[in-house]
Amino acid sequence: MGLLDLSGRSALVVGAGMGIGRATARMLGAAGAHTVVLDRHGDRAEEVANVIREARGRAEVIVADVTASSDVVEVVDEADRLSGGIDILVNITGSATWIPLLELDDATWDRDFAITLEQHRYVSRAVTRRWVDRGRPGVVCVVASISGLFGSSMHGAYGAAKAGLTSFVRSAAEEWWPLGIRVNAVVPGSVRTPRIEATLMKNESLAPLPEGIARMAMPEDIAGPIAYLVSDLSKKVTGQTIIVDGGTTTRFPYALT
Repeated sequence: MGLLDLSGRSALVVGAGMGIGRATARMLGAAGAHTVVLDRHGDRAEEVANVIREARGRAEVIVADVTASSDVVEVVDEADRLSGGIDILVNITGSATWIPLLELDDATWDRDFAITLEQHRYVSRAVTRRWVDRGRPGVVCVVASISGLFGSSMHGAYGAAKAGLTSFVRSAAEEWWPLGIRVNAVVPGSVRTPRIEATLMKNESLAPLPEGIARMAMPEDIAGPIAYLVSDLSKKVTGQTIIVDGGTTTRFPYALT
């Protein structure tokens, strides 16, 4: 991995069983991190961990749901024990319900917020408290979304939660920087993950790419910036959101005729 060396460090990757999480766990493992693969689905988590081990990396598995605040402390305790002490937290987990706002019931809104925003607070808080108690530095990277930067038609709860997540990143970065803790986010555009492909199959009217963008990103395209943000290559970077969207957001929105 060249300059991107995470040897001697441990990383907890939340939502590591598929898509961006899977690619990130594999990349951090390849960079030398002792990686804890956390996912709700044990078979997916074991498969990712085995791939890391087959490449001579170190990997552990935790099967858990982090949306309940009361369970998160125990989950983080286990991750800390298995890894010998967490140095890096990467949290990918989120969920979008595709439905018009006027049809979106309160329970569905609350569920999307619990998965896409609230659990980030629970996990980040639990991990950061360990770092503070031990007087050691740490780094957090979360995956937000371009849906949090624009209006999110048909998935308003997800967009609002992701917007909240980028705000949380800035607030946490400001509070935790004096403690030696960095917090950043990666903001993907369209990424070819199993979840996105399933969503597109169910909603044929959705356009996966803006006109002129050659291809959807692959999960590895997002894992690369995440690896950079948790490494010493970015040791003065905190409170930032790196947009990885193939240039979609650079476009002037009005016709020039």
